[in-house]
Amino acid sequence: MALVSDLGKKLKQEFFKLLKEDEEFRYGVAGLIGLDEILKRLDRNEKELIKLREDMMKSFEQQNAILAKHSEILEKHSENIVKLTEELVKLREDMLKGFAQHDSLLAKHSEILEKHSEDIVKLTSEIVKLRKDMLEGFEHHNAILMKHSEEIVKLREDMVRGFERHDAILAKHSEEIARLREDMLKGFDRHDAILMKHSEEIVKLREDMLEGFKAIQRHLDALGARWGTISEEAFREGLRGLLKEELGLKVEKWVHYDADGIVYKCPSMVDIDVAIRDGKVILIEITSHARPSDAATFKRKADFYEKVTGRKPDRLLLVTPYADDKTIDACAKLGIELYTKV
Repeated sequence: MALVSDLGKKLKQEFFKLLKEDEEFRYGVAGLIGLDEILKRLDRNEKELIKLREDMMKSFEQQNAILAKHSEILEKHSENIVKLTEELVKLREDMLKGFAQHDSLLAKHSEILEKHSEDIVKLTSEIVKLRKDMLEGFEHHNAILMKHSEEIVKLREDMVRGFERHDAILAKHSEEIARLREDMLKGFDRHDAILMKHSEEIVKLREDMLEGFKAIQRHLDALGARWGTISEEAFREGLRGLLKEELGLKVEKWVHYDADGIVYKCPSMVDIDVAIRDGKVILIEITSHARPSDAATFKRKADFYEKVTGRKPDRLLLVTPYADDKTIDACAKLGIELYTKV
C-alpha cells in the first residue's frame, strides 16, 4: 500500500515537472484544454499588427519620395529665374554701353559737323535713321522683356497651381492618415475586447481546472481509502465538507447502542450522519466504494434510527464516488438516493 502511495506521488511530481520543462508536452496539454487555440489567435493578432506597421512605413516612404520630387522641380525653376535675372542685368549693361558709344559718336559727329558742314544734311539723315533703329531696337527689347514678363507670370501661375495640387494631395494624405489612425484605434479596441474575452475565458478555464483537480483529488482519496493509504474516516470527513459546500447540508453524527442487533445482527454501537434542512430529516451514509450490502446496511440503520427517535427520515442519501450497477439497483429498490457526483 505504501508503494502505491509513493508511486502516485512520483506520478504527480513527474507530471508537474513535464509541464514546467517540456514545451511540447505543455502545448499538448494546453491543446487538450483549449489554450492552444487562444495562443494561435494571439499570434495572428501580433502578425496583423506587424503588417499594419509595415504598410504605414511604405506609405510614409512614398510620400517622402513625392515631396523630394517636388523639391527638385522647385530647385530647377529657381535656377531658371536666377539665370533670367542675370540675362536682364547683362542686357542693361549692354544698353548702357550702347548709350555711351552713341554719346561718343554724337560728340565726334559734332566736331565733324563743324569741320564738314556740307555733310550736315547727310549726317542728320543718318542720325534720324540711327534714332529709328534705336527705337526699333528698344521696341524689340521691350517685346522680349514683355514676353519674359509673361513667361515669369505664367511660371508663377504654374508654380501656384503646382502648390495647390500639392496642397490637395497633402490634404488627402492627411485625411487618409487620419482614417488610418481611426482604423488602427478601432482595431486596437477590437483586439482589446478579444483579449479581454480571452482573459475571462482563461479565468473560467482555471476555475474549471481547479474544480477538476479537486474532483480528481477526491477520487484519489477514495482509492486511498479503499486501498488503505488513508483512513475511511478521513475520506468521510472530507466529503462532509463537500456536502456543506455544494448542498448546504450541515452534517452531525448520531450514535446509539443497538442492543437487539438490528443493524449488524449483533449488539453494537451504530453511528449515522444526520442533516436537518427545512424541517426535514436527511440520513447520510458516506463511503469510498458503495456495494449492495452497504445499501442494505444503510436501510437497517435508517430503520433503527426511526425506532429509537420515533421519527421517520424524509430522505436517505448514500454519497460515494464509486457504485456499480448492482448497488444502483439496490438503492432504487430500498428508496435510497445515490449521489456519485463527487
